[in-house]
Amino acid sequence: MNQLAISLVNWNNGIIMIGVFVAVVVALVLILISFVNSERKK
Repeated sequence: MNQLAISLVNWNNGIIMIGVFVAVVVALVLILISFVNSERKK
């Protein structure tokens, strides 16, 4: 039972996955903002 509880709450893997997801979302938002700004200059 104790081993099951430890495997269910694996914070290291969860934090890494959340960090990667946040990095991808921030990158997409920055690309979108730069694309909109480049369209306005033309």
